[in-house]
Amino acid sequence: MSAKKITFSPSAKSGKASRKILRIGSVSLGGDEPLFILGPCVIEGEKPLLRAARTIKMICEDLGAQFIFKASYDKANRTSGSSYRGVGILDGCRMLAEAGASIGVPVTTDIHSPEEAEIAAEFIDLLQIPAFLCRQTDLIEAAAKAAVSAGRSVNVKKGQFLAPWDLAPIADKLRSAGCSSFCFTERGTTFGYNNLVADMRSLYWIREQGFPAIFDATHSVQRPGGGGGHTTGDGHLAPVLARAAMAAGVDGIFLETHENPSKASSDGPNQIPHKNLPALLHSLLSIHGAIS
Repeated sequence: MSAKKITFSPSAKSGKASRKILRIGSVSLGGDEPLFILGPCVIEGEKPLLRAARTIKMICEDLGAQFIFKASYDKANRTSGSSYRGVGILDGCRMLAEAGASIGVPVTTDIHSPEEAEIAAEFIDLLQIPAFLCRQTDLIEAAAKAAVSAGRSVNVKKGQFLAPWDLAPIADKLRSAGCSSFCFTERGTTFGYNNLVADMRSLYWIREQGFPAIFDATHSVQRPGGGGGHTTGDGHLAPVLARAAMAAGVDGIFLETHENPSKASSDGPNQIPHKNLPALLHSLLSIHGAIS
């Protein structure tokens, strides 16, 4: 944890003032500092979750980086029906909220239905819509209404089947339901079978529309279903894409990280080991400082 702390000066990027800044708990997205979304793919239990939260907090505090803690209570779109899914919504949201409170940071998790949106909004600062569900109108509207009622925000992951400009109708759905505190996440586009490609132009086009943009580096290197009965990926490429996204001027970086990815219950091949996180975040902050 000895990496040099990075300091920031006001951004001089053209068009910066035209984009809104989201306040999510104690952090902000779209301002002068990048925001990181960090945590394990899925909740594997209360003790591992707290251990991960404290480790990531220590790393980010040492670097002066702001972050939201992430974990899923249910991996509802696993390749195999027999794969581990999680601890369930009530226990999961409670664990996640308690972990976030213990380290003083906001939390985020996926939701999958209108009913889950209402439950999660009681605990979760940033309600996340999975990429596969990004066009589900009932879910988008429920998330928007729950977020407004509870003072939360919404993050919609762009589906692998959408172009960046296809996010405008989703934004309209959110606004029509009363929600103005939302952002979008790029997580790669389907490129043939069992493969994704990350188009850095997408980040520019998302931000050009006035939306805060996050880049999901670890899911962008997935090979969905590439292992036959499970998803594989090229985790060693996630830092490469994260650095490229930061250089492109993205507002935030999403990275799933685990103390031992080889033993992770979900998405192990794509997660960043905790031991590699300090150097990676330091490089990302350095890139951001260089282009600001």
